[in-house]
Amino acid sequence: MRVGILTGGGDCPGLNAVIRAVVRKGEVVHQDQFVGFRDGWRGVIDGLTMPLDVEACRGILPRGGTIIGSSRTNPYKVDGGPQRCRATLAELEVDALVAIGGEDTLGVARRLFEEGVAVVGVPKTIDNDLSATEVTFGFHTAVQICVDAIDRLHTTAESHDRVIVCEVMGRHAGWIATYAGIAGGAAEVLVPEDPFDIEVVCENLRRRHAKGHYASVVVVAEGATPREGTLSVASGEVDAFGHARLGGIGNALAQEIEKRTGFETRATILGHIQRGGTPTAFDRVLATRFGVAAIDCVHDGAFGQMVALQAGQIVRVPLSAAVNELKTVDPALVAVAEVFYG
Repeated sequence: MRVGILTGGGDCPGLNAVIRAVVRKGEVVHQDQFVGFRDGWRGVIDGLTMPLDVEACRGILPRGGTIIGSSRTNPYKVDGGPQRCRATLAELEVDALVAIGGEDTLGVARRLFEEGVAVVGVPKTIDNDLSATEVTFGFHTAVQICVDAIDRLHTTAESHDRVIVCEVMGRHAGWIATYAGIAGGAAEVLVPEDPFDIEVVCENLRRRHAKGHYASVVVVAEGATPREGTLSVASGEVDAFGHARLGGIGNALAQEIEKRTGFETRATILGHIQRGGTPTAFDRVLATRFGVAAIDCVHDGAFGQMVALQAGQIVRVPLSAAVNELKTVDPALVAVAEVFYG
C-alpha cells in the first residue's frame, strides 16, 4: 500500500516515535511505501511532501518535534480545502492516511473520513484532553518539564521570600497544571475546570506565610479564569480552528497577588518549553505502540478509527469518540491538590 502520514497542531515530544513505528512496521512487514505530508493539513492541501522510509527514520526516536513539520491549518477554512485534499491524495495514489494530532487535526480527519477518505487517527496532545484514551503521548514529558521548573522555582522563591506564579499550558483542561502542581508541591493549582476566587487564593497564601512558609509557588493553567472575570487576558486573536491565543494569566495573577497580599510576587511562563526536547521513556513507548497499532488499522481496513490506550491495552475507537467532547480533570484529582493549600 501507499500510505500518507501527517502531524498537525502543536508539536509534541513523541511525534517522531510514532512516524518511525508506522514506517518501520509498514515497510518491513507489509512492504508499504510512505509519503510524508509536510506541515500538517497544509501539506495535503498544497501537495507538499517528503519521502519517508526506514532509512529516513533512523535516529529520530529520541528527537522532539516532528521531522515532517506541523501547522494549525484547517482545510475547512481554506477555499476548496477538502476538495484539494482529496485531489492530492488521488494524484499521489495514496491508499490510506495516518493523521497524528489532537482534537482539531482529528476533527478534520473525521470529516474527511465521512466524505470517503481512508484515514486512521493517532491521538497527540500534551494537554491530555482527548476523550476515549486514558493518556496521550507528550503529556508525561510536558509534566516532567514543568515539575523540573517548579523545583527550581521553589529554591529561588525561598531565597527571596517570594511568591512565584508559574503559568503552564492547558486551554480548556488543567491536566498539566494539576499533575505538575501535585508533583511539584505547589501552594495553589488553578485550572480551567474550576474558576478561582482570587481572594481565596490570597487568603490561602496569607495563612501559609503566617505559619512561617515564606515562599510559595502557584501553578496556573493558561486557560484558568477568575470567577468574577476580572483577570481575563485573552488577546482576542484566534487561530484557524477558532481558538483564542492564550497566555498572560500568570502575569495578571502575580500583579493581583502582590497588590492584595503585599508579598513580593513574580511570574514565570513556561510556554513552548513544555513542548520541546526529548520525550520521556514512557512517551517513547506509548508513541511507538500507537504507531504500530495505526499501521495495523490501515491493513485491517479499520478506517475512521483512532488508536487509544485503555486499561493498559491499545484499542480502536471511532474518531468521533475522541473529538466530540474534551476530557477534563476529575474533581477528585483537584481535591488532592487542595489538601496542600494554605
